[in-house]
Amino acid sequence: MSLSITIDLGDADLQHFIDGMRKAQEETKHLSPQQVTDAAKKLLADSAGVQVPGFIAERLSKLDAMISMVHDAGWALPEEDKTRVLSALTYFADPKDVIPDTVPVLGFLDDAIMIELCVRELKHELDAYDDFCDFRNSEARRHGVDPADHSIERADWLEGRREELQDRMRRRRRDSYSGAGGWKPTLFKFG
Repeated sequence: MSLSITIDLGDADLQHFIDGMRKAQEETKHLSPQQVTDAAKKLLADSAGVQVPGFIAERLSKLDAMISMVHDAGWALPEEDKTRVLSALTYFADPKDVIPDTVPVLGFLDDAIMIELCVRELKHELDAYDDFCDFRNSEARRHGVDPADHSIERADWLEGRREELQDRMRRRRRDSYSGAGGWKPTLFKFG
């Protein structure tokens, strides 16, 4: 038997998570990018050792792409965009999150909600990175190269596609901020 639950987060609820993100960013500002991504990797490792509900596991799996794009030499994320992703990951580097991860079943609920909010905020970055990884894998196979072989990181065809996708990512992000809905990013502060 399964149970479907829908959670609607109102403005006050979202503000709670925005405040939590800002607090985490302040408390983790001394950490290096590697320390931030290591903390997010630890969250994934900790969650792998326990039984989590499917909706939480689904969101935790999206965290891996955010971590990977920061360190992927082939993707070579520009500093400004890397800062956006690292700002999102700081919540997972703060050991004092809303629900302690050791609480059975619900311990990763706040993390899953924050991941969902980050995925929405980083939609264009994640879409472009997924497209890049798909392209890299198909081109590596087409050229008879193992996709895990780091020598393909410098290939000309890969560089061209990376630049094209990053330009598309920035254009879509800019257009979404200036669209009719007037949506602006809320989770990340810059500079």
